[in-house]
Amino acid sequence: MKILLTGATGYIGKRLLPVLVDRGYFVICCVRDKSKFHLEESLSSMVEVVEADLNRSETLENIPADIDIAFYLVHSMSTSSEFDVLEKRSAINFRERINRTNVKQVIYLSGIVNSKTLSKHLNSRKRVEIELGRGNYALTTLRAGIIIGSGSASFEIIRDLVEKLPVMIAPKWLRTKCQPIAVSDIIKILTGVINLEETFNKGFDVAGRDILTYKQMLQIFASVRGLRRFIWSVPVMTPKLSSYWLYFITSTSYKLAVSLVESMKVEVIARDNNLLKILNINPLSYRESIELAFKRIEHNDIISSWKDSTISGRLDFRISDYIKVPEFGCYKDIRRSEVTSVPESLDRIWRIGGESGWYYANWLWRIRGFADKLFGGVGLRRGRTNVNSINAGDTLDFWRVLYASREERRLLLFAEMKLPGDAWLEFKIVGTTLIQTATFRPKGLLGRAYWYSILPLHGMIFRGLVRKLSL
Repeated sequence: MKILLTGATGYIGKRLLPVLVDRGYFVICCVRDKSKFHLEESLSSMVEVVEADLNRSETLENIPADIDIAFYLVHSMSTSSEFDVLEKRSAINFRERINRTNVKQVIYLSGIVNSKTLSKHLNSRKRVEIELGRGNYALTTLRAGIIIGSGSASFEIIRDLVEKLPVMIAPKWLRTKCQPIAVSDIIKILTGVINLEETFNKGFDVAGRDILTYKQMLQIFASVRGLRRFIWSVPVMTPKLSSYWLYFITSTSYKLAVSLVESMKVEVIARDNNLLKILNINPLSYRESIELAFKRIEHNDIISSWKDSTISGRLDFRISDYIKVPEFGCYKDIRRSEVTSVPESLDRIWRIGGESGWYYANWLWRIRGFADKLFGGVGLRRGRTNVNSINAGDTLDFWRVLYASREERRLLLFAEMKLPGDAWLEFKIVGTTLIQTATFRPKGLLGRAYWYSILPLHGMIFRGLVRKLSL
């Protein structure tokens, strides 16, 4: 059986792919940017990758016709203020293309939409379901609330709040009720409904055992971590202030914070249905979900993270557009140093950022990250998904990985911080020489003034960094 997997580079898609292959399915991964897609060698014989942008109908011709099941796991939340328009267009384009294939069933992962008053995001999810339901295939809609797992947006935001703030004066939406579900249960449900006729042309709410307020979720998280936290909610915090509160305290982007705050005012509680009984799934409790997530983190076994999605950084970002570092009209800082040991220097390069820091003048990197947050950038809080491995498309603090090859001894990063221009940082070992190149392509006079104003700091930082990496 052939399965089409859209959103294959997303948080759920990355986790679903190996499970599908393990069950013997041949998977067609539909991605917007092939250069961002990293495929494990063990999966390659059972996976085909096609490049298609659901907002550009002509690219969907790359999707083969001989597929049996399709997963619709894409969304545009926070990529644009008009994400609802983009989502509707994507759903229509997808439906029209799938209508001309052999697809028997489309499985759509949506959000719980039981409240009379819905956020813009949840309204958009509902409209997508309506559009997909007009196809000539069977639609199975799975409506989930907050998904909890290592690397999920909800988990990381709750983690940031609990671990950084002993005392919280929080917005009134902390009293809103929701029904979180473990990502491991979501994967079981997604695979369980494949070709299951009992689910054809039906929608199901899927959720964990517990109905909790956001405040209770924070308190249980603190209990699991052995932390004592004091939380008060106040009615005077406006949605805009709430968004800024989330943005500055957590690793979320501002646009995503706005969407989240709007959705957090809506109760997302599942309606009773018998899907979990049909699939023989006993969902984890919220506490069990948190404990399982930390086991993954402790073993450095985080398969996917929301931070690696483009919604955590620059908009409309395609790796293929930036992987070739320009030469004309650019300023460069090139440093060379003889390395003591090539393998050890490569190890240090491959661990750079995140918890390992930047090896030299970390306090200056932190100041730069804080300044970036003040101006609406991503800051340093995204860290990195895996301590030891790096793949194209991953986030690395306020950088995006464009290219990473240990065999070629080369790592290329692109800046996603707020800048009056574009910036690249490259590490390459040729023979026993480490070549570190910082490239900046300015935009207008402001970009040129920025480069010269920070030239002394760059000189100190980059000189110290190349020295530390080559020891």
